Amino acid sequence: MVRRIIKWDQKIRIFWKNYLTQTFLATLSILILLLSLHLQNAVIIASIGATAFIVFTMPGDITAKPRSVIGGHFVGFTCGALCALLPHATFIANAAVYALAVGLSIFIMVVIDTEHPPASGTALGIAMTGFSSSALISVITSVIVLSLIHQFLKPYLKNLV
Repeated sequence: MVRRIIKWDQKIRIFWKNYLTQTFLATLSILILLLSLHLQNAVIIASIGATAFIVFTMPGDITAKPRSVIGGHFVGFTCGALCALLPHATFIANAAVYALAVGLSIFIMVVIDTEHPPASGTALGIAMTGFSSSALISVITSVIVLSLIHQFLKPYLKNLV
């Protein structure tokens, strides 16, 4: 435990500017997105917050690449929307449909090489709330903005984890 704390302390001393800058950029990008999106899509916005974490703390990770961010959320949105069309009037049916949306999104993301874990949250959120054009616009706007930020700032971002 003490070794971990010492290692953590040394890493922060060396890269403290990156920690502060990248955290600020994540905060600012989410603030801008929240101001421009509908808060009725809070479930989806939560998964976008997780995407911001990946983009700004693990920019070198495969899940932070624009292909994964955009493709993953597209898969998640589509799976959630399709599963929302399934009949689910009981508690058990609801749980089964929501679980199917997540499982299906995971399967498709892995098969087409667009793995992005927060996108399964998008699938769950859309399955729960159903398709809406405002949710679609929110997801598209968010993932494109975060992907553009990642692409332009990648040379300056460091993996913080």
